[in-house]
Amino acid sequence: MQPAIPEPLPINHLDWESLIPAMGKANRAISEFSGLLRYLPDASLLMSPLAMREAVLSSRIEGTTATVTQVLRFQAGEDASDEGSRRDIEEIVNYRKTLRIAERELRKKPFCLNLLLTLHENLMASVRGQNKAPGQFRRVQNYIGRHGRPIEHADFVPPSPLIMLNALGEWEKYYHHEDKDAIVQLAIVHAQFEFLHPFLDGNGRLGRILVPLFLFNKGILNTPTFYLSEYLEDHREDYVGHLRELGRSKKAWTQWCLFFLEAVTTQAQWNIDRVTRILHLHQKLRDRMFELTNSRFALALLDAMFAQPIFQAEALHSRTDMPTRAMVLRLLGKLVADGTLKLLVTRSGRRPAVYSLHELVRLCESRPRK
Repeated sequence: MQPAIPEPLPINHLDWESLIPAMGKANRAISEFSGLLRYLPDASLLMSPLAMREAVLSSRIEGTTATVTQVLRFQAGEDASDEGSRRDIEEIVNYRKTLRIAERELRKKPFCLNLLLTLHENLMASVRGQNKAPGQFRRVQNYIGRHGRPIEHADFVPPSPLIMLNALGEWEKYYHHEDKDAIVQLAIVHAQFEFLHPFLDGNGRLGRILVPLFLFNKGILNTPTFYLSEYLEDHREDYVGHLRELGRSKKAWTQWCLFFLEAVTTQAQWNIDRVTRILHLHQKLRDRMFELTNSRFALALLDAMFAQPIFQAEALHSRTDMPTRAMVLRLLGKLVADGTLKLLVTRSGRRPAVYSLHELVRLCESRPRK
């Protein structure tokens, strides 16, 4: 099988007319989601559970099996059940960290290939694939296929390294281009990145990280928090199938864009529903905690638990906006007695107590209401 040849950008044979209905639906859905984010009192806090869910689901597309709960318990100091689970969780933690780095950097400077390299290096740090040139574009031919099978039996052979590097420069220019529709442009940006497969590992996860970054860069969202992996994981075969068809026929790009527009429309609706439920939960718990604790620290405590819904008490009383250690423990005790918190691990000797804001954790794990 010969290496694939990338399509020049922009794609000049899209059937734009057939995309118009789907474009309208996708843009309306994204606009509604963006409006909801502007309404939120603290978008970064209330979107934090969705960022964790995105990290889990994007990594799951690549074969990991860890859940949101397992990752949160690991971050709260609990050991993974086995070495495979630990590696899965570390990949998810890296994904979440890379999302945060991307947002911080994009608030300082425009997207560029150097930032892409930085993100890849952080994504692959100390996890599976760390020996596959993290932070470097590939210099050798790669291919996609069943493990252990030779390139002759590959499902897809990306462009050769030299062609790939030239196409990446064109891809970067197109990223900043103003096409007829930004969401269609994002569909092409994502697909061309996956087609080029510029790294030896981590291409799928990094390609999905590009989705919220692009929407933020284009000013469609005021924070890069639109995550698409839930829909893509739900429709994995269609997702992979459409990407594999690119380069085989000119109609494939239009079909891919239709799939992507439907993904954006549906995922926006799911996100709106879940963010609304998160907001309502925050408001309900805020009122309950003020009534229960009668403490001026109630809101700071609630926000800390939303940022890390499974936690050790020590992680709270070390924060500058928290009261004394004794008061934190007293407040947590009231919340456990009330049922707002669950005590997952009882303190014993040097082993700290671990708590769960179980309603939020359950919401993070829940399937979308379709």
